[in-house]
Parts: sequence; C-alpha cells; structure tokens
Amino acid sequence: MKLLIDTHLPLWGIGGDRRLSPAARRLIESPENDSFVSVASLWEIAIKMRLGKLSAPDNLPDAIAGSPDFGLLDVTVDHVWSVRTLPLHHTDPFDRLLIVQAAAEGMTLLGHDRRMALYDAPLILV
Repeated sequence: MKLLIDTHLPLWGIGGDRRLSPAARRLIESPENDSFVSVASLWEIAIKMRLGKLSAPDNLPDAIAGSPDFGLLDVTVDHVWSVRTLPLHHTDPFDRLLIVQAAAEGMTLLGHDRRMALYDAPLILV
C-alpha cells in the first residue's frame, strides 16, 4: 500500500515520540507499504517553526529524505489545481492539499484528524 503520511507523524517518527501509535509505526515501517511525506508538510512545518508554534530539527528535510521509512512526494500543478474542487468540509489548506495528493496518486492518507474522514478519499485514522 502507498501511504501519504500526515504532517505530524514523520516528526513523531523521526523524534521517537510516543504519540506515534504502535499501529501507525507498524504501517509506516512495514516493508509491504511505501510511506511518503508531502513537500507540503515540510512547508507547513517550516511556517509553524517560524511562528514559534512548533519545533523541529533544522535538518528535517534531509532526515526525511535519508530515512528508510519515508519518501518525499512533490507537489504538482495538478495537485494544487485539484484543491478547487474539494468540498469545504475542512479549511486547513495543507490538509486539503494532502487529501487531493493522496487521491491523485492512488495513496491512502495516514493521519489522526477525523475531519479528513469527511472526504471521499482512502484514509486510515491512527
């Protein structure tokens, strides 16, 4: 299965944070799954770091790119343009982009925001 990992999960995974549930860790680390982090998530993290709402290592992009558990998913024009057709169940622009990316790339979104379940997209809540 191809998984698109919601923004907070790679932070928890790389940092060894206990908030990453054992179920999520098993899915991410399973050799049967390919897990990806969107470049949009790195953008969100960078913004939140600058605003003082989040701390993350300065080498986070390199840590994700070098991790055996994650690949990086680029944001394309098609992804961005598809957001316009998404119902407004959820107003977070980063989550909305992740939802369209997962759908466009045939991925299952892995996260814990229950509002994402309002969309017609494959989702595993952890």
